[in-house]
Amino acid sequence: MTMDRNSPPETPGRDSKSILVLSIECLKGTSKADEWKVDMLQTGDIVEEILIGSGSSSSSSSSGSGLTRYKAPFKNGKSGVQKILHNSFKNKETSIVVRVRRGGEEFAELHACVVPESGYKNKYVLRSIADPNYSVGFTDRSEAECFELQASRSSRIVSALQRAKLQDGYVGYPWEKRMQEFLNVPNSSSFLSLLLLPKASDRVASRYNDLADTLARANAWLHASQASGVPIVFMNIQTESLLTKISGETASSTVNAGSLSDLSNLAHVSLYGFEDYHGVDIGVVRAVRLWYAPLCGEFAIEVKIQEDDTKLGFAISRTEEGFIFISSVMDGDENAPSTRSGLSNLYKEAKSASRLLVVSRVSNEKVLPWMVSSTGAVRCFDTVSLSQKLSLHRHAKVPILIHVFLWDRTLPSPSAGSARFKPVSPPVLAFPPEIQLAHQLSQNQILPLPADVPNEAVNEAEVRLDRDTAGEASFRFHDFSPPNNWV
Repeated sequence: MTMDRNSPPETPGRDSKSILVLSIECLKGTSKADEWKVDMLQTGDIVEEILIGSGSSSSSSSSGSGLTRYKAPFKNGKSGVQKILHNSFKNKETSIVVRVRRGGEEFAELHACVVPESGYKNKYVLRSIADPNYSVGFTDRSEAECFELQASRSSRIVSALQRAKLQDGYVGYPWEKRMQEFLNVPNSSSFLSLLLLPKASDRVASRYNDLADTLARANAWLHASQASGVPIVFMNIQTESLLTKISGETASSTVNAGSLSDLSNLAHVSLYGFEDYHGVDIGVVRAVRLWYAPLCGEFAIEVKIQEDDTKLGFAISRTEEGFIFISSVMDGDENAPSTRSGLSNLYKEAKSASRLLVVSRVSNEKVLPWMVSSTGAVRCFDTVSLSQKLSLHRHAKVPILIHVFLWDRTLPSPSAGSARFKPVSPPVLAFPPEIQLAHQLSQNQILPLPADVPNEAVNEAEVRLDRDTAGEASFRFHDFSPPNNWV
């Protein structure tokens, strides 16, 4: 705090340049840069008095029993004061008040504690009691130099502003707790994407169609999915680089494509190359990742199994784009698992809205298409193996947790039947305005077919089902009627 007292009279003929005094050196600023305030100690302040001991926090008129007072001039300057601080710290008397003079009539003081300076032995600094981040030390200067530093306060503030840098750090975060509380499916993201590799233009996959062709394929897949009734919307698209080895004619053509004349075309190619320091020709294949989202989020349905259940009461199929959907439900049996769980009602709602009831997860495992190979085949889940797994749930009497895509936020309301549905936590981030309203479609969405127009993509008997029989390279297409897929 600032002290008010009369300035000591100047000694006639005194040369301030030859007089050494004990001065303050600011070592670390406060958390709010308060060291530039008038009542704080500043670099260049002249130390007038030091009080050490249990009574040092009181005013100058106090006379605590353990109080030791030292006044200027200080014997041996900085080195002498360091010995004083060392003895005080050794005796566990670390409370200290430093009183300084600034100019001829301004005085201030700092209440601090004596602490060892980091990286030094038997060297001490003062740390402010009010703000532990603020620390000062002592140094020897001439009185004239101190006056010059005091006069340059404004320019030093500007200099400090220019030198100031923001510091970064790490903070612990309760990931497991947040992933349980805020995700629709605990420990599983709702980010959905499809990776499309560029189409190979020859059998040995040495040349690929350009990036524009891959983007067109992504666009076609999205619009075809929407047209078939899959309730998804476009979110984002990006290119993704994949490394591969190249050789022969492909290597010479792609590695040499780094000339300035070819740089303008580099943004459009799907394959370009370079030579590493071992002389190996490396190719970079540019794939496209399409990000999409369910129109109104995902919804969880728990299908409970009873002892006398002989069927689950629903059939599954797959669209040409790779989405698994409920293709049929059993009518007339109120005791079927599909009816008890509410899946049957939700299927009928989807059908009346010209939407497919797409299954996004089974037992929290995603069953969505995830990649398009260089041959054009869509990597997705096999309906036969999925039907077998669902049947095993029935035989084992283990409940099935199924997530489906919603197209209308009002469907899973409490008034609909309640205990059959298992609602999941709503997403924390709201969808864009065009997604909030199910009937307000954006330019990226395709209008559903009217109810009076036959929708071939929704007609179960017309759906072409494909089964993955040999990885990504070979897909066989079969026509299965819905009764063959009942589980």
